[in-house]
Amino acid sequence: MTNSAIQAITGHPVAVQSITVLGATGSIGDSTLDVVARHPDRFRIFALTANTDVEKLAALALKLRPRYAVLRDEGAAEQLHALLRQRGSATEVLAGEAGLIQVAVHAEVDTVVAAIVGAAGLSATFAAVEAGKRILLANKEALVMAGHLFMDAVAASGAVLLPLDSEHNAIFQCLPLAPGVASGGLAQMGVRRILLTGSGGPFRETPLDQLARVTPAQAIAHPNWSMGPKISVDSATMMNKGLELIEACWLFEATPDQVQIVVHPQSVVHSMVEYVDGSVLAQLGNPDMRTPIAHALAWPRRIDAGVGALDLIAKGRLDFQAPDYQRFPCLVLARQAILRGDTAPAVLNAANEEAVAAFLSGRLRFIDIPEVIEQTLAQADIVEPHTLADVQRADVAARDLALAVIARQSLSLQPL
Repeated sequence: MTNSAIQAITGHPVAVQSITVLGATGSIGDSTLDVVARHPDRFRIFALTANTDVEKLAALALKLRPRYAVLRDEGAAEQLHALLRQRGSATEVLAGEAGLIQVAVHAEVDTVVAAIVGAAGLSATFAAVEAGKRILLANKEALVMAGHLFMDAVAASGAVLLPLDSEHNAIFQCLPLAPGVASGGLAQMGVRRILLTGSGGPFRETPLDQLARVTPAQAIAHPNWSMGPKISVDSATMMNKGLELIEACWLFEATPDQVQIVVHPQSVVHSMVEYVDGSVLAQLGNPDMRTPIAHALAWPRRIDAGVGALDLIAKGRLDFQAPDYQRFPCLVLARQAILRGDTAPAVLNAANEEAVAAFLSGRLRFIDIPEVIEQTLAQADIVEPHTLADVQRADVAARDLALAVIARQSLSLQPL
């Protein structure tokens, strides 16, 4: 429904959302901008950010004409500034963490799409929450690292928190209340448990003795979804599902025992909610991130996402199975981390990021990723975080520990 149609029915104009996209050059950014372009009467782009991709951010700035373009890398920002000036663009270029925070909290911004991958997105996303913005959260690491602080800030500021991960967005659609709204937990909503689905990635049926020879190219070739390299590797190890378990606990006031992970190879059922009366509500759809993005952008209304209709007859069957914890030890590590609490999830996330980066660069075997995480958790000091700075210190310390473990593992791989 267009703004003009809504205005004709209600008699009230519908405000155009001013949007900052944190992580505009990634896969979530691409999908967000596609949905936004389909509804120019509802949304306008205020700011776009990226890490180092000068060429792509320049092309987006020239096309969309945002007020600001931000590159986290200051050298890249200087290149972007020069390039945009050459093209006669009026877009102002900002740099670094300060630039990301500035466009996340700006008074003209209504909605912040938090799509920066990993811990790099924590500070700007947290600042947007404290500023009371409408947050469309794809950066699961913000909740993994600082869940208690993050949700407390949502409650204090009145921010609206809407999940973009397909699984958490599906759960949200199956629950009566939005995340961050005081509900008294799942029991108060009559919910018995959350069924968090995952495809199992490209190695769901690969013989275990072959996993040591997995290459980065094989690991990022997801059978259903188009994602960036880091997230694709997380899917292959199912660490993405472990991180989503932690995220779900914070978003929906759930205990780890109330979240069951279910392997669903077709990626059609994006998650389910089981109620105490025996009802199970599921959200289904084609595996296309534009669906949860459109849902969150327009919530509580619905808009066209450009996604084709789901043909269940053509799909033929939907399969479900329990995860193989021997194949996917990262699931065990994630559950242990959320049960341990305090900074353990932040340490888990930091070690995983470093291990995945080492694997993608050829310094670590695929099967060594969980080993790095387990050793880092065993060596790290786990403390109760009282501020975001406490979380960030734990993150830095965990990365140092993980890099030391990776160095030892890499040395063992060198030929004698």
